[in-house]
Order: sequence, then C-alpha cells, then structure tokens
Amino acid sequence: MKKSKNSKNLWVYFLLILFCLIAVFPFIWAGIAATHTNTQIYQIEWSFRIGGQMRQNAVDLSAAFPVARNMCNSLIIAFGYTAGILMIDSMAGYAFAKYEFKGKKIIFALTLGSMFIPGQVTLIPLFIEMTSFRMINTNWAVILPGFAAVFGVFLMRQQFAGFPNELLDAARIDGAGDFRIFLQIVMPSMKPALTSLGILSFVNQWGNFMWPLIVLNSKDKYTMPLILSLMVQPGYVTNYGAVMFGAILALVPVLAFFLVFQKNFIDGMLSGAVKG
Repeated sequence: MKKSKNSKNLWVYFLLILFCLIAVFPFIWAGIAATHTNTQIYQIEWSFRIGGQMRQNAVDLSAAFPVARNMCNSLIIAFGYTAGILMIDSMAGYAFAKYEFKGKKIIFALTLGSMFIPGQVTLIPLFIEMTSFRMINTNWAVILPGFAAVFGVFLMRQQFAGFPNELLDAARIDGAGDFRIFLQIVMPSMKPALTSLGILSFVNQWGNFMWPLIVLNSKDKYTMPLILSLMVQPGYVTNYGAVMFGAILALVPVLAFFLVFQKNFIDGMLSGAVKG
C-alpha cells in the first residue's frame, strides 16, 4: 500500500515538473534567442548556448522605437489603470454588498450581464467618446474606458459581503462616517482581495493590444505590446533577436509585480470564491 502511494506521488511530481518545463520553456527560449542573430535563430541545429548579440539587438530595438519612452508609457498606463480599478471597483463592490437601495438587485444583475457583451462591440462607441473628449493619442484614452471592470466589482462584492455588519454598526455608534468606515475599518482587511484584483488588472492592461492600437498613433505614445507587434510586419525582414529582447524586457515588470504581491494572491482568489 505504501509502495503504491509513493509510486503515485512520483507520477504527480513528474507531471508537475513536466508542466513547469512546458510553461517556462518559451521564456527560456526567448531569453536565449535575444542573444543571437537572425541567422543563428533560423539554424536547424539550434542550441541553448548563449550568444553575444544581445547588445546589438538592444541597439536595433532602440533604433526602431523609443523603447525607454514606450516602457514608461506601459508602466504609467498599467499602474494608473490598476489604481483606478482598485478604487472604483472596491467602492462599487462595497455599495452592492453593504447598502440597500431601490433596484439594487436589478442593477447588479445588469452589471454582471455586461460581462457577456463582446469587447469588440464597444470599440467604436468608445473611440467616438474618446474623440469627443479630445483624448486620442493620450494615456487617458487607454486608461479611462476600462476603469469600471465588472469582474473587479463582483470579486470585491463577494469579499465585502463576508465582512461582519456588527463592526460597521459599532463604528457608526462611535461616530464614524461612511468614508472613514470604508477606508479605516473595512479596507485594511481586504488586502488579499485587493492584491488579487491588482495583479489581474496590471497583467491585463500590460498585455492590452487592440485598444491601444486604435487610440494611439505616434511612436512616442506606443506601449510595449504595440512596438513588439509592429516590428513583425508582413513583407519586411523581421529582426527576431531584437523582438525577443523586447519581449524579455516587457516581461520583467510583470514578473516583478507578481513576485512582490504574490503572497496574498491565492488567498484573495480563494476567499472571493467561497463568500456569498
């Protein structure tokens, strides 16, 4: 019996290691390819040996696009979007969880129902709206349309629903106002949920391609996904070494953001799934 159990554990470990290797391999390959020329990348007998072309690939990437500016654009947009999501979605989720008002259930159902509307349907109305506000080719045009994320509202509502009402009543008896209760009593206990929502929002906006492609029209305003995509054009010779270098460069902020806040990520997702 014990031998059978150990054998089963070995298979589990083997599969986990295999899946990890499959998941990590593309990043390893991109990192190594960033150190080679196009000719070396296209070779049939390609090896995992690190080349000496990384500096030249970085120069080629910088010659095609203002990479430092594009990286700053991506960081500003991703952090601004994440901050807005955390603020607006947490307030909306708190209102749906702890306040009683006319039409609450209908409004919440309509809010959830909007998740089933394809994003492509809203592209033209949003573009017309951003044009009317004279925000085309600005960071605000990328950030503002996604502030009210329905998934974030639902996640935070589930979290706030499990917060004891007795603590809220005690705070009101002591003279605390609604905003003070929300900021000083409720929000500190929502750190896992805020971390989960923050990571998901940051990663989602960092990899956003379609909407920035529509509203941004100058190289100095582009984000990292845009410049990497525009470097691969039909009919032109693509410098894949430079593209891979840009891909690794774009991976660093996302990976760092996750590693810093990963401690509460799983806790936030699991607790949001079981609270009703």
